[in-house]
Amino acid sequence: MITIALSKGRIFEETLPLLAAAGITPAEDPEKSRKLIIGTNRDDVRLIIVRATDVPTYVEHGAADLGVAGKDVLLEHGGDGLYQPLDLDIAKCRLMVAVREGYDYDAAVKQGARLKIATKYVKQARDHFAAKGVHVDLIKLYGSMELAPLVGLADAIVDLVSTGGTLKANKLVAVEHIRDISSRLVLNQAALKLKRDRLQPMLDAFESVIGK
Repeated sequence: MITIALSKGRIFEETLPLLAAAGITPAEDPEKSRKLIIGTNRDDVRLIIVRATDVPTYVEHGAADLGVAGKDVLLEHGGDGLYQPLDLDIAKCRLMVAVREGYDYDAAVKQGARLKIATKYVKQARDHFAAKGVHVDLIKLYGSMELAPLVGLADAIVDLVSTGGTLKANKLVAVEHIRDISSRLVLNQAALKLKRDRLQPMLDAFESVIGK
């Protein structure tokens, strides 16, 4: 059995054409089903639906043979024990620093202020500000990041930005680009050795779609 770990939402939707190229069709839509293990048209392939942040863990420990995870998640996870052969070029967005409208971010940084930063991307935020020589206190949040600057919890946030619509709706502005993000294929290294004859055709099919 080949087990593929995916998360609901944008990554799942944008992975469907890649699966189709490999001759794999999910038996159910995870958005309409409560099942966490979903069969496919192939008896030897199943999908497991997990939180995006958990995909690397399931793959690393062999509960899944391969999966799709955002670069943001992999950087936080560390990527140890994972083979990352392909940038799938899907679920693209940017990791950005954002502040409330009217906040003079550049002045605060130049004055050497110790900034309070709310984020769920603690490792990447720490590395970014350390490279700039900016002192920060990091506040880990798991959701509603945009609220933090509005109620005084933080001076700025580090979060993923796609269209920028959520920032605008909450009167926030992006002030610094940290990195571009897309989703990558990750494989369990042991599975790649033991099941290469079945996994390699999938990799080749995924790569053929990316190259188009």
